[in-house]
Amino acid sequence: MGSLGSDVGQRPHAEDFSMDSSFSQVQVEFYVNENTFKERLKLFFIKNQRSSLRIRLFNFSLKLLTCLLYIVRVLLDNPEEGIGCWECEKQNYTTFNQSTKINWSHIFWVDRKTPLWAVQVSIALISFLETMLLIYLSYKGNIWEQIFRISFILEMINTVPFIITIFWPPLRNLFIPVFLNCWLAKYALENMINDLHRAIQRTQSAMFNQVLILICTLLCLVFTGTCGIQHLERAGEKLSLFKSFYFCIVTFSTVGYGDVTPKIWPSQLLVVIMICVALVVLPLQFEELVYLWMERQKSGGNYSRHRAQTEKHVVLCVSSLKIDLLMDFLNEFYAHPRLQDYYVVILCPTEMDIQVRRVLQIPLWSQRVIYLQGSALKDQDLMRAKMDNGEACFILSSRNEVDRTAADHQTILRAWAVKDFAPNCPLYVQILKPENKFHVKFADHVVCEEECKYAMLALNCVCPATSTLITLLVHTSRGQEGQESPEQWQRMYGRCSGNEVYHIRMGDSKFFMEYEGKSFTYAAFHAHKKYGVCLIGIRREENKSILLNPGPRHIMAASDTCFYINITKEENSAFIFKQEEKQKKKGFAGRGSYDGPSRLPVHSIIASMGTVAMDLQNTECRPANSSKLALPAENGSGTRRPSIAPVLELADTSSLLPCDLLSDQSEDEMTQSDEEGSAVVEYVKGYPPNSPYIGSSPTLCHLLPEKAPFCCLRLDKGCKHNSFEDAKAYGFKNKLIIVSAETAGNGLYNFIVPLRAYYRSRKELNPIVLLLDNKPEHHFLEAICCFPMVYYMEGTIDNLDSLLQCGIIYADNLVVVDKESTMSAEEDYMADAKTIVNVQTMFRLFPSLSIITELTHPSNMRFMQFRAKDSYSLALSKLEKKERENGSNLAFMFRLPFAAGRVFSISMLDTLLYQSFVKDYMITITRLLLGLDTTPGSGYLCAMKITEDDLWIRTYGRLFQKLCSSSAEIPIGIYRTESHMFATSEPHDIRAQSQISINVEDCEDTKDVKEHWGIKTGHHRNSCSSDQSEHPLLRRKSMQWARRLSRKGNKHSGKTAEWISQQRLSLYRRSERQELSELVKNRMKHLGLPTTGYEDVANLTASDVMNRVNLGYLQDEMNDHQNTLSYVLINPPPDTRLELNDIVYLIRSDPLAHVANDGHSRKSSCSNKLGPCNPETRDETQL
Repeated sequence: MGSLGSDVGQRPHAEDFSMDSSFSQVQVEFYVNENTFKERLKLFFIKNQRSSLRIRLFNFSLKLLTCLLYIVRVLLDNPEEGIGCWECEKQNYTTFNQSTKINWSHIFWVDRKTPLWAVQVSIALISFLETMLLIYLSYKGNIWEQIFRISFILEMINTVPFIITIFWPPLRNLFIPVFLNCWLAKYALENMINDLHRAIQRTQSAMFNQVLILICTLLCLVFTGTCGIQHLERAGEKLSLFKSFYFCIVTFSTVGYGDVTPKIWPSQLLVVIMICVALVVLPLQFEELVYLWMERQKSGGNYSRHRAQTEKHVVLCVSSLKIDLLMDFLNEFYAHPRLQDYYVVILCPTEMDIQVRRVLQIPLWSQRVIYLQGSALKDQDLMRAKMDNGEACFILSSRNEVDRTAADHQTILRAWAVKDFAPNCPLYVQILKPENKFHVKFADHVVCEEECKYAMLALNCVCPATSTLITLLVHTSRGQEGQESPEQWQRMYGRCSGNEVYHIRMGDSKFFMEYEGKSFTYAAFHAHKKYGVCLIGIRREENKSILLNPGPRHIMAASDTCFYINITKEENSAFIFKQEEKQKKKGFAGRGSYDGPSRLPVHSIIASMGTVAMDLQNTECRPANSSKLALPAENGSGTRRPSIAPVLELADTSSLLPCDLLSDQSEDEMTQSDEEGSAVVEYVKGYPPNSPYIGSSPTLCHLLPEKAPFCCLRLDKGCKHNSFEDAKAYGFKNKLIIVSAETAGNGLYNFIVPLRAYYRSRKELNPIVLLLDNKPEHHFLEAICCFPMVYYMEGTIDNLDSLLQCGIIYADNLVVVDKESTMSAEEDYMADAKTIVNVQTMFRLFPSLSIITELTHPSNMRFMQFRAKDSYSLALSKLEKKERENGSNLAFMFRLPFAAGRVFSISMLDTLLYQSFVKDYMITITRLLLGLDTTPGSGYLCAMKITEDDLWIRTYGRLFQKLCSSSAEIPIGIYRTESHMFATSEPHDIRAQSQISINVEDCEDTKDVKEHWGIKTGHHRNSCSSDQSEHPLLRRKSMQWARRLSRKGNKHSGKTAEWISQQRLSLYRRSERQELSELVKNRMKHLGLPTTGYEDVANLTASDVMNRVNLGYLQDEMNDHQNTLSYVLINPPPDTRLELNDIVYLIRSDPLAHVANDGHSRKSSCSNKLGPCNPETRDETQL
């Protein structure tokens, strides 16, 4: 207790002390280095960059001054005045003679003037003191290491003798080799440059340093040899400094004229020593320089700051650069005239590929493309690329990586690094997986590969060749491809492929200015009729959203931005007006604008030097009531003649389309439900409740009222809810769409959404079966369980049992998606080998199946229709090579699988990102066409088929008017299928002599066929999912061909032996078909599947198999000489004649665009036209 009390008593004293001490503050200085005299000197002379740089600069200046003073001493020295020590008796100068001995006094003594001696002694004292101080500061315990340094020895040789002469005057004329200070100057210059680079934080200085060292070494060798030989020759044949310099240059350059040579052995010995030193030192310097040069060539050096400030450049960031990727980028980027002066800086972490190096050495690219090896995650490399001065940065993902998620993560980090370093540089990012897209939302333009890929493959199933249509639109083309080909389809297809999407402000446009205040549909039709341009969308000035075909309600304003498809933009067009002759006949004025071929507008498109000349014959605006077109009644009957109504300037509110379209859909649904009975679940329209990833665009779709249990999604296994185990048991009304993929990635969700969009009639919905190699994850099943008729099954396309179980015999389309695990192969372009062989096998087993294949490399599409003995394929190959030599960006466009839309590679869409640099709207328009985005009021892409009842329209221009006036739809192109004869390469083949190429437009006998066909197909205008396997025209052509062939064969009776051999060959092929048919039937019986749905291929004739090829996919392998070919015509001229089975691409206006605004007028119009509307349908559409 006592101790406790004492502690308590002492505590206040402690507090008082602390309070007192707080009033007297103590200032404490903290030193980064030790506060000693040596440390302060070391900080000033060595550690501090700026002060040490000044000291080294002073030291370098002193050394140069000593060399200069030596030259002055040599010039002032005259040995003839006498030789000897200072203030001694001078000896007479004796001329050198070969018989006399060397007079060494001429070498040891020189004539040094007193002022010159004083200056040299002062410099020597300063240099000596500085050297001693640096030795002291850099001493680390080993004095001998400091003493035996070459720089220290040279300092002592050049400074100590001068200091001795202060105390011993007779030695003031002693020769001192002051010229050796040039080596000390070289050493000081190297240290000075290093300090300079440290001070300015320059890291890329190794090459500069090495070049500087090499130059300084050469100068020091020449200067040392010059001064040494000149001095030693004082005892021999007296040489001037210039002659000594001349001798050294001639000797070191290995020329050796021999006119100037050393006469005494000391100078000769010096020459030998100098040559030996040069032979040792210079190769080492050159080797180091070459090594650095090679390393710099690999890394690419820098993009100069001066060029970045005066010239424009873009940066391309990739993880690995392949020649295909590089050429696609360069060809598309430099296809635009205003980008010709831009530089492209490639930033890639890997070493330059040999093929890339060879291409970048071509003069066309070597002056504009700069390759830098470096990482976008390093600020130093971004500084080398001058990213902060760049006009744009393209960041591309490595799609050939096995782990595509890891490739996306690298892309995301690159995008973040660039945005952090250069926040004002526009970013163009390519991402692979849709779930990673929201990480780069800050980028100016983003293209998600899997989103676009699956949406495009889905549209290919309902709108044939959508992939080819989009690819041609996003590629810059001259429209000159194939113009020299003898084939009509190649010339037309190549010319139409030059169409692209352009934009212009309506008030500045000659195309659209006159339609201000008119409806969009009116402007679209008349612009196409007059100029041949296809107006597809607009953008209001106050609204940034692009609307495709906003419909007849939209009134054009001068501030609208118009988006149109044409061979070139309006700014590059020349307008040539031709006034047509005035017709005075009264009956002539009542005819339509397309009445007869002579009245058709002539669109002779001349795409040369970026200019299009348009011949505009019909420039007068005609009254709306004078454009009705009518055909005579058939067979003289009194029925109403088909006619085309005029396109109204302003929409008629009593006959607006969207209500009709929705009512038709609701009626279809009601009829469907009545036919199927009350057991069938009604579909509802709504937004999918679960999205598999963040950032997916909400789309109004057909949905199930309640989510389907996961067990019911499995196609090949029954559950407690149903016992169906194969596609036949489900009893689907429509043909299946099968998708073969490796895994159920989130991108596969975008395959389902476009096929279940609200604007597709319920009758058109095709069941979708996902054939997956791996079991789908729970979150993916959660996302798709709300869609009707979507199933999955585990299996692969190389397993026949899997194909039969998933219902391939009931399928209309099979989509083969490229597998991630096979995208990379040891040998380039071999990644598609397995896919190509599997697809060919499936076609031999199921010749009537339409197969859409995705390949990794576009060049492999030539194997999708490979025939060993086919001169036509060989001709297409030669055409492709010719187009590539001519600089075409679409050399592969004439390959039949690509033209028909049956093969697709995602790398074809790389140009979409590149084109966005010039056309910032291209990604938005492409996403709207693919159905990835749904902007309110914007239309969607669909297709309609030209049936026999539609042929009275005759031309594409008349069809344009018909669609605009009746349903406000805008056609943008045609998908055409023609019969074609493929010749063999055997000259003696009897079929080679009878080959013909049939074109509907050229054959006269087909015109009669059009009028007498009895077979009629239904009017399925909502899509192309109607029965596409029946082609009466093609069947008729094949029968005509067969009759002509038989007549030819009868005439050539001398070739009976060859004819018999052909018959044997056909019998062999027929037996092969029977084998394949039996194989499929046996497997179906083994699996317990009914064989009634499988058509016996053995019973099909050659023409039957050809006719069942769906719209020109792969050839019939059993009949190599006859096939169909299909191709896309984008925005064909108005006078293009329509063919039977043509499929027309349409942009249909949004049926929900004006529901909220014009609900009252829509209800009244519905009640006037259709009677009572279905209230449930009206409520659903207001969603």
